[in-house]
Amino acid sequence: MPTETPTIDVTVPGLDRLFIGGSWTTPATDRMVDVISPSTEDVVARVADPSPADADAAVAAARKAFDEGPWPRMTMAERIEVCTRLADELEARLPVMNRAWLWEAGAPIAHGEMINSGAGPMVWRYALEAAAKIQLEERRTTPTGEVIIARDPIGTVLGVLTYNGPVVLMGMKIIPGLLAGCTMVIKHAPESPLTSRLVAEAVEAANFPEGVVSVLAAGTETTQHLVSHEGIDMVHITAGTKIATDVVHRTADRLARTALELGGKSAAIIADDADLETVMATLVDGACGFNGQVCVALSRVLVSRERYDEVVDLMAKAYSAIKVGDPFDPETQRGPLAVKRAVERCEEYVKIALEEGATIAAGGKRPEHLEKGFYFEPTLLRDVDNSMRVAQEEIFGPVTCVIPYEDLDDAIRIANDSDFGLAASIYTADSDVALDVARRLRSGSVAVNLAGVCLTEPFGGVKQSGWGRECGLEGILEFTDVKQILLSGSYVDA
Repeated sequence: MPTETPTIDVTVPGLDRLFIGGSWTTPATDRMVDVISPSTEDVVARVADPSPADADAAVAAARKAFDEGPWPRMTMAERIEVCTRLADELEARLPVMNRAWLWEAGAPIAHGEMINSGAGPMVWRYALEAAAKIQLEERRTTPTGEVIIARDPIGTVLGVLTYNGPVVLMGMKIIPGLLAGCTMVIKHAPESPLTSRLVAEAVEAANFPEGVVSVLAAGTETTQHLVSHEGIDMVHITAGTKIATDVVHRTADRLARTALELGGKSAAIIADDADLETVMATLVDGACGFNGQVCVALSRVLVSRERYDEVVDLMAKAYSAIKVGDPFDPETQRGPLAVKRAVERCEEYVKIALEEGATIAAGGKRPEHLEKGFYFEPTLLRDVDNSMRVAQEEIFGPVTCVIPYEDLDDAIRIANDSDFGLAASIYTADSDVALDVARRLRSGSVAVNLAGVCLTEPFGGVKQSGWGRECGLEGILEFTDVKQILLSGSYVDA
């Protein structure tokens, strides 16, 4: 690596500071970490690394703000007003955040504009609209008397975000929690040190009451300390299954609430009557968009034996045509993976797949024309059986399996033969068949003749893809407890 730090072309605040309780503060230690560009492997910045002591300060601020401050006692309208300012400030910084994300995670600018500038405002603006419709108290007349049913904020929340969505997750996870009246410690991934500080700048400009929001891009030690902290009432996390299991163990003794949006091994079923040109228009990006670093990636493509070769050939051609390279180049369709370990993971899974009998139809290695950077070719594997590890375990990289089926019943069986159940797709010309298949799939969401999910309605997984829901009205209510206030008609008087 070079001894001199290359100059990044974005202005990021607080590289040597931390945003705790609404203010930029001096860290408790002098620990610093390198920000490594995935496209060049160069160190492009150095940032303060939050310690457990800094985490303690963030939790203390959130705890005091919830227990003594105005935020949970404000009206919904008042909280909407402040969160609207946050939305305004985030949107004002989107071009800079997209550029910073490119530097730290290798996301091509087109991808940032799609998921951040496009989906981000859509998600958080919808949350603001949904919050205005929530009835926080409802008076009910029962056969025995009168009650008020109230929705109270859970308390102090640790929101754990991922490097593949540090901006859009503000609308899916953080703003809903704030609207519910919770105070938030936002824990960005260590791979998001630049974006997180721009988010913190937006929070500061929105002028929340003291202590309501802290923003830390922290590594494993500090994150585990936060998850285990007695002052945290809820952990709302996007992560892989292994990390989520650790979170559940760390929160179990104090029975802290958890909401888990986890990974998947999502299946796309292509029926024999599907128009393949229409299918390819969404399936390719749905399977390997952002290099497969997407929890809902359609990493298993299920095709009948009759059309198997035809689909493999079309997908292989599409994968081979994807331009992989410098994410700063507007013509680039796929940049690097965000971290070196992701490339090594892809290599290992491809190796295992070949040993188990799969065949490479496209990709399968690091691009030969790129000497540096965390690059891996969009990879298509054929001759895959659903029992293979490559078909059962989440890779979180651009590796797609094509699996043959006998009939649609068999396809549904294969799709459901997974520990995961996050997202799925069914491609068919028959709308009745599509809905029948969708209803039989054990998945948190199913798209019909499309890839992806709706981010303005409740989204989440089943089985090892998590529990709880984010987005939409339900995503806000996830951060609340139901309280019964009895006015008359106690069972004692019956």
